[in-house]
Amino acid sequence: MTDIRETLFRNGASVIVVITDLDQDECITITRERVTNQNNQVVIVAVQQIESWFLGDTITLRRLFSDDTFEFNNPEAEQNPFATLKHLFKLKTQRGIGTKPMLARRMLKYGFTIENAARHPNCSSANYFLTKLQTLASAN
Repeated sequence: MTDIRETLFRNGASVIVVITDLDQDECITITRERVTNQNNQVVIVAVQQIESWFLGDTITLRRLFSDDTFEFNNPEAEQNPFATLKHLFKLKTQRGIGTKPMLARRMLKYGFTIENAARHPNCSSANYFLTKLQTLASAN
């Protein structure tokens, strides 16, 4: 990780933002303790699994599913959003999604943005993350 940090700073980064899921931890403090505290680093803990943000990006999912009416009402209520996405992809495209990194690449390829997810009325963790990033950007 030190090599990556050095490369990022050498290439102009002034701060590194680490985003992680709450996962199975009981509280945000425990999750923050999992991530090594470093200078010029901000740790943001998403209380919901980050894959729920994909469920909140209606625009990208409509594009991926070729379905202009697709809606997912409550992405953050999903206990296992990755499993839900796997099911939806199989149902809507007759294809799987593979691993989480493969899903992330596919979502990005089709236009996923945190802004889209943050606009979803039931995706408050995406909105929190976006607001946090905007605050950091204005401070630097």
